[in-house]
Amino acid sequence: MKKFILDLTINANIRLHTNYVLLKMTCQSPLPEILPGQFAELKIDGSPTTFLRRPISINFVDRQHNEIWFIIQLVGDGTKRLAQMQVGDVINAILPLGNSYTIPQSISNKLLLIGGGVGTAPMLYLGEQLAKTGHHPIFLLGARSQTDLLQLDEFAKYGDVYTTTEDGSYGEKGYVIQHSILTKLQFDKIYACGPKLMMIAVAKYAKKNHIECEVSLENTMACGIGACLCCVENTTEGHLCVCKEGPVFNINKLLWQI
Repeated sequence: MKKFILDLTINANIRLHTNYVLLKMTCQSPLPEILPGQFAELKIDGSPTTFLRRPISINFVDRQHNEIWFIIQLVGDGTKRLAQMQVGDVINAILPLGNSYTIPQSISNKLLLIGGGVGTAPMLYLGEQLAKTGHHPIFLLGARSQTDLLQLDEFAKYGDVYTTTEDGSYGEKGYVIQHSILTKLQFDKIYACGPKLMMIAVAKYAKKNHIECEVSLENTMACGIGACLCCVENTTEGHLCVCKEGPVFNINKLLWQI
């Protein structure tokens, strides 16, 4: 898939939480084809401590307004500077990078999309694309507390939404893998993104119940094109670069101890 270097102009900077902002950006030309699960490398200007671009999941693509959305988690100096940018500011981006989640050909209303923490970000665009092609996705979103659950109204536009919080402040108390929906329904396929321990638990559940499962890995990525080897993952096909051969993998390809 062809990659583009684009100057994106910020249309909106929305504070979702103390540690998260939503950047909605556009460009002068129509956005290129972008698939759910892909990501972009965003350039950080004006930071003496940030020399590399930052890999950010693509949260949503709004074709009507020619916008691409990114959820920025404020972790280090680079992401904090991104979060401080204002409407009208320009960010240089390389996109779309990586592979994507697989859209089933047979229509299903038993597709489970699991997101934990900032790992919920790519689930929104995936859910929209699934709904657009006739599927009815089910979202299972987990966070530490109610205030950490992001974009619930957006997710509800495309499917049923279930939640867990570690402190029990919203939805069911506990982790996503403990939600009661997992004992009530048999799913045709599971998609997941989030902390590695969460995805390992999801993979165990999927294998035990003979459910096809794809996960998006969050290995540290620097170059985004498979050159620096920072994000290598051991798989059944050898050591693969997550930024190039992933970030989405079928769990049967991963050599996790499951």
